[in-house]
Amino acid sequence: MARSPDLLAVYVASQVCFLCVASVNSDGVSSLLQPYDFLYYSGVRSYFNGEWTKAAELLERSITTKEAIFEVRRKCYDECGATGEDALQKLSTEDGNLWDLWALDWVQKKAECLRFCVGRSVCRVGQLPVSTDIEFEFGSRNPYNFLQVTYYKLEKPQKAAAAAQTYFVANPTHLEMRNNIEKYRRMAGVNDEDFYDRERDSEKHWLLYDSALQLEASSEWAPAVDKWRACVNETLRQTEECRVQCEVAGQRLPEDRGVDSNDGVFEKAAALSLSLLSCQQSCVTQVATRPGRISSQDDFLPTQLEHMHIAQFKAGDVKGATQTLRSLLLFYPSDKDSMDNLQLYQETLGGDKESDETQATQEIVRYVKRSLREKKLLYFGMENLNYTFTDPDLWTPEDIVPESLREIWKAEKEKMTEKSKEEEQQEEVDDSGFYAGGPVRQVGVTITMDDLLLNGTNRVVLDGVTTEKECDRMLKLASAVASAGDGYRGRRSPHTPHETLNGLTLFRAVKLADDGLVNVSDAKLLYELGERARNLLHSYFRSPSGLFVTFTHLVCRSAVAGDQEGRMDLSHPVHVDNCLLEPDTKQCWKEPPAFINRDLSAVLYLNDDFDGGEFFFTNRDAKTVTARVKPTCGRLVGFSSGPINPHGVTAVTRGRRCALALWFTKEKLYRDMEREEVENRWAPDGQGVADKSDQKEGGGGAPATRNARNQAPAKGKARGRVTVGKDEL
Repeated sequence: MARSPDLLAVYVASQVCFLCVASVNSDGVSSLLQPYDFLYYSGVRSYFNGEWTKAAELLERSITTKEAIFEVRRKCYDECGATGEDALQKLSTEDGNLWDLWALDWVQKKAECLRFCVGRSVCRVGQLPVSTDIEFEFGSRNPYNFLQVTYYKLEKPQKAAAAAQTYFVANPTHLEMRNNIEKYRRMAGVNDEDFYDRERDSEKHWLLYDSALQLEASSEWAPAVDKWRACVNETLRQTEECRVQCEVAGQRLPEDRGVDSNDGVFEKAAALSLSLLSCQQSCVTQVATRPGRISSQDDFLPTQLEHMHIAQFKAGDVKGATQTLRSLLLFYPSDKDSMDNLQLYQETLGGDKESDETQATQEIVRYVKRSLREKKLLYFGMENLNYTFTDPDLWTPEDIVPESLREIWKAEKEKMTEKSKEEEQQEEVDDSGFYAGGPVRQVGVTITMDDLLLNGTNRVVLDGVTTEKECDRMLKLASAVASAGDGYRGRRSPHTPHETLNGLTLFRAVKLADDGLVNVSDAKLLYELGERARNLLHSYFRSPSGLFVTFTHLVCRSAVAGDQEGRMDLSHPVHVDNCLLEPDTKQCWKEPPAFINRDLSAVLYLNDDFDGGEFFFTNRDAKTVTARVKPTCGRLVGFSSGPINPHGVTAVTRGRRCALALWFTKEKLYRDMEREEVENRWAPDGQGVADKSDQKEGGGGAPATRNARNQAPAKGKARGRVTVGKDEL
């Protein structure tokens, strides 16, 4: 098909631009955007050469250039949206009986418009697709990893803090970066507002999602509806932005997609078209994946609609709930729960007539129809063109899939469903209200293991909490005055006959100091170590309210000499600190004699010159060990006290194992009254230390805000005073 003169002029102009004989401004700098992968590699090279100023400039340019290229593509997509529509409209006319040629004319016009438009701003090389390595580098935010070190070398800690935070959001298990962030926090001139995510614009839908869940948990239904609506709209917007980039960005050649190089033009065109559709379908997965997560959230958009219609109904907007529910039914038209809810809404509205007038939102209708059209083409390519496609959606109806592929598709779908169910069953929900990952502000303290390395939730291991000298003082204190069976009614071997147990409480240590039997400074150190642990864990677990000590216990376990051969028992059997664990049923009953008011637990180790005595976490079966921690001086293990964290201690087979065991509560009512008496005794001005700490931790004034994970109803009646519970880890 011959080109018109106008089209030929456009084509020639675009090719001249592609030569990258870029126009130069008055400063002698190219006005066209350069390839951001080249800028990144150049910045990394400068980084390893120690050229910090140059590295910072090139790395920043690689980030801003990538953003600018994406913005150019979006603008050109909008500008060229109507190009070639005259040819497209002829497809349904008598003049359009050569429909394939008219379609090619339309595609060609639009493509040439896009190439010319992008070429006005981006150098030819910059329009080529980047490598998968570069996609991974920017997807994992590695440029910010280099930038945080670069700015540190340039003595710009505020910029280093922002770069470190941005990288850490997408790499939350990177312990070195977490420790770097804590170092930046302690630097002069660095404030909390300097730790912000530079990529936060791409995460708006997740911020809205989490906010909506929190409002739901607080039964604030009307604000929750607004958040869910904004979340749905932002999810749709980001999905559309992703799809635009698929269409406008340079595509790899069909040979790179596994297509035979001997195929004809139509086969290659089909392969490119299917690649484009597959890219656009994968946007569902991309948008539904949180930063720092490997897998996406299944049914992300339908899940939002489900939450939204329930919130609308709770807020009294039944008509809005009906519309949202009808939108949800487009994904799962035969879901029984949704159909039951629709019937309820219809009855509430006074009959079917009014509710039938309320239809699904047009944005969702278009979304579903477009997705189904694309899936049909992709499954056609799988059946007839040997194309490979992985459907990102669980809601795809069976009739979309060709019969020849249906059995394979069903098997794959069943695997996905079973895997999802297994993950749901295995996933433990922690309603403690703690959120691991907060700052650790004490100099010298490092995070050695976090949730990921400990294979659980709200778990942490901190090192450097005490010095060797402090450990030695506590060991000597325990040797001098710890009582046999303390905390267990004098039973010297409460858990196993192969070990003896000696313990010392803070209150008893102070009494002994009053009698001159121990140094006052040692008793005060025992108190101070508890406060040190409390402050560290209160910050790290981001407790929304104050954190109060409920019990402090310096305890040593000693192996009984000559009684260790063939031991199969534990130093402390697997248990949960605030409920009664039933391993067979995997239930944990929050009732006495369990210490139901404990919210957070900790063990501060004092020595390692013994055999055995490892701390370990398990699943609720009390058999499957999920993580182990070897004691050493200054190592602090902290974790939420509920059924999410069953734990025990392996047999101590030689020597003496000493540790400071601590438990905390978020409720002031259940604080350790003996500890408060000690604090008041030591206060020089007559005002209790506890009173001062209440003021710091928000003990008075407005109540702390409840969050989405702290909604378990309170059990039992409040007590005026708590009797000190004896236990240890």
